[in-house]
Amino acid sequence: MQLKSLKVFCDVVGRRSFSRAADENGITQSGASQMVHGLEEELGVKLIDRSKRPFVLTPEGELYYDGCRKLIHRLIALEEEVRTLHQAISARVNVASIYSVGLSYVNHLVEQFKAEHPKAVVQVEYEHPDRVYELVQNNEVDFGLVSFPRAVRGLKVIPWLREPMICVCSPDHDLARRSKVEPEELDGMEMVGFDDNLRIRREIDQALAARQIHLHVTMDFDNLETLKRAVEMNSGLSFVPEPAVRREVEQGSLAAIHINGLRLERPIGVIHAKEAGFNTTTQNFLNYLLTAFSASDPPRETARAGP
Repeated sequence: MQLKSLKVFCDVVGRRSFSRAADENGITQSGASQMVHGLEEELGVKLIDRSKRPFVLTPEGELYYDGCRKLIHRLIALEEEVRTLHQAISARVNVASIYSVGLSYVNHLVEQFKAEHPKAVVQVEYEHPDRVYELVQNNEVDFGLVSFPRAVRGLKVIPWLREPMICVCSPDHDLARRSKVEPEELDGMEMVGFDDNLRIRREIDQALAARQIHLHVTMDFDNLETLKRAVEMNSGLSFVPEPAVRREVEQGSLAAIHINGLRLERPIGVIHAKEAGFNTTTQNFLNYLLTAFSASDPPRETARAGP
């Protein structure tokens, strides 16, 4: 019963809701509240300040939550390891991914993994980058896939791929039929860009500025599919991950421009909680993903959505 109370407390804090924690543990909201209150009475301290909306943890609550969360993760991982020691892989894996990475690579890998492990269930959520970090930090998914992974407290980053980025334009663009273009020739041209609150946009801007290339951004998007359609309509050139436009370039709806001396890459990484205790299936799927192919030889599926 004590361990059950600890899990309920961790779920209340992680979900920021007594009702959601209660639903996940098959008890009433009142039952969840009583369990947390029981822990507070046993410890002789307040763990949660309920006078504020939404509630907040007290300093004692923060310390207790950090320790309990690690304990529960380790317990769940141990229980899962024991259950699956002599069983086929059958657990669930929850992954959050930015759109382009998930749809470029992960669907393909999930299909292959499930072919080898038919009982495995792999659920992939496609989200905005900030939402991927939020889901991982709240322990709502096992791990996340993001581009330009950044260091965040409590999270670990595993480098995965480095995608080459290329310049593309409409077949009707003035540069479409040029075999090579010097960087200075781009100066002053119109560009379709990513939203300026996305890391990929800032990296592109910095790389161009370093070469003293100043482009006029005519429109920007947080969705790669929409961005590609705008480029196809000759609204300006753009810089995008090469795998995401490979199909369009091969079919001729977009033209790739080779720019002398300009090299851009988009790093992709896996993020997960530092204290995460992966079940057997999650660890096996992560290993499968990390070793499926090298950065120089990614699968040929292309993205159908945003960065």
